[in-house]
Amino acid sequence: MIKEDILAKEFTRLVYLYYPKIGKLLDSCYVKVITSYWGRPRKRLQYIGIYCCEEILPYIETKKNILREIAGNMGLAQVVFLNSSRLLRDPMSKLKHADPRLWFDLHLLEV
Repeated sequence: MIKEDILAKEFTRLVYLYYPKIGKLLDSCYVKVITSYWGRPRKRLQYIGIYCCEEILPYIETKKNILREIAGNMGLAQVVFLNSSRLLRDPMSKLKHADPRLWFDLHLLEV
């Protein structure tokens, strides 16, 4: 089984290889493979989560069909876009304790 961080790096590499302009947009985003389980019997689903700040989110969302096509060719279920600014300001978020590395990386995106 391929680890999530290797899949995320491969996704980013493929975007750079085939769509360099979109790859430049991903420079200011955090790309992560998220694994979830759904249904009965439980099926494992993996999808790409792209965390972006508010300024870049509209530009990257316009390219969602291309990104979803690449993810589909890699065997991933979907591409999801998340606003990192809103996630960091949410007082109910448990991200800081659940995944401190992601929390720190998102703060670096905001600078």
